Amino acid sequence: MRPFAEVPPERRYFASTPMQSSPETVSESATAARSRGDSHRDTGTRRAALIAALVSSFLTPFMGSSVNVALPTIGREFGLDAVALNWTVTAYLLAAGMFLLPFGRLSDIKGRKRVFLAGLGVYSLFSLAIPFAANGAWLVGLRFTQGMGGAMIFGTGMTILVSVYPAEERGRVLGMNVASVYLGGAVGPFLGGLLTQHLGWRSIFWLNAALGILVVGFVGARLKGEWAEARAERFDGMGAALYGTALLLLMYGFSLLPRAQAWPLVAGGAGGLAAFTFLQLRSASPLLDIRLFGDRTFLYAAASALINYSATFAVGFLLSLYLQYVKGLTPSAAGSLLLVQPVIQSALSPAAGRLADRRDPQAIAAVGMGLCAAGLVVLALLRAGTHLAVAVAALVLLGLGFAFFSSPNTSAAMGAVARRSYGVASSVMGTMRLLGQMLSMGVTMVVFAVLLHGVQVTPAHFREFLLAVRLVFGMSAALCVLGVFLRTVPGRASRGPRSPTRLEQTRVK
Repeated sequence: MRPFAEVPPERRYFASTPMQSSPETVSESATAARSRGDSHRDTGTRRAALIAALVSSFLTPFMGSSVNVALPTIGREFGLDAVALNWTVTAYLLAAGMFLLPFGRLSDIKGRKRVFLAGLGVYSLFSLAIPFAANGAWLVGLRFTQGMGGAMIFGTGMTILVSVYPAEERGRVLGMNVASVYLGGAVGPFLGGLLTQHLGWRSIFWLNAALGILVVGFVGARLKGEWAEARAERFDGMGAALYGTALLLLMYGFSLLPRAQAWPLVAGGAGGLAAFTFLQLRSASPLLDIRLFGDRTFLYAAASALINYSATFAVGFLLSLYLQYVKGLTPSAAGSLLLVQPVIQSALSPAAGRLADRRDPQAIAAVGMGLCAAGLVVLALLRAGTHLAVAVAALVLLGLGFAFFSSPNTSAAMGAVARRSYGVASSVMGTMRLLGQMLSMGVTMVVFAVLLHGVQVTPAHFREFLLAVRLVFGMSAALCVLGVFLRTVPGRASRGPRSPTRLEQTRVK
């Protein structure tokens, strides 16, 4: 049997399946029967991969959006100020950002299904543990470990989809995957509000644990085969440690701003990322192949994802606090109103994905980014007496924007790389998303620290709170305008996988 690296890509889909005999030794009828069996297996595997990806893609945004609605209740129980509440969200994102790229690379080497199943197990285990948190510090710590499991899911679910579906169907299935993400975001505020109001915030984590365990059972029983196109390559442990440490220093430094001790941490984190980039360029088996960014389409798609999530992620967090603190809505009422944005996203994302299969995905993503900018401008006008219809209008614009940005942008990125880099490319896109989310929460944390001075949000401090909210939304709108410009820069529109580079061809030979 040839080494794995020598097996053509079309024969690597099911690496755990024994290799077939050569055509010369197989009769015509046997070949036809095998072809029918392979076709049936392909269809079944694609269906199982799609279901697994859709359900797992639902889980993490459902958790995030439902926890956002529960934050005021959690803050009252544990006596947490606005910055500490921010950390219950940021700790999860930080862990996911630190481990997403290493686990994505590991999945290319050890097998994507294996890492996917391990991630679901870790995620479910710590979802069971979080309800037993005795105080805010324990809650933040357990959310961090839960984020490690989330990183293993993020880095593999979409990659498995791209591995089993052909290029001409990529936009459609990615659109369905994005719709599932947005459906989780849609159901989260409403169901999370109901659970928090009637059963307590801990019930959110019990439900997530149950769903995670069900997916583990389904994947183990129904998803056959394994995908590991870089099995012969080495994992860069030193690069993974440097990358994770740099992110940790950067985000913890952000949380301490504007205090003087924050600056050495931020500088250390930035220096660590620079050193990581230098080492990756010199590594024979890098954790992150920096050459991916040499493709202008991939570079613009990754930068656009970073900008979009940096500008928009804090919307759910800030609006949840605004609706419950300033407007006096119950958790379930606030969750119902926050449904508007993700419902529109989940309804339109499949159509946007299909459109990206036929049109230039970069142009579609630029339109989506522009709609996001318009929604953020509306939110920057919020006051204590603003009618709720204004917030609804802003959420409609944001829903439209996300729908027309996310799947076309992801389709453009994945179409710009070779098959052997799918895991790393998917992880890069996921890392851009998580870095954007962390930056969004980091900027919010800094603004809150400067304007609220670490106090809890009470009617006596509504004026400062509203000023902080408007300032964050205003900066986010400006960032989205920059993103529109970036998406309109001429680049190569990718409709399918690019041809391998000479270096990649050499590695396969």
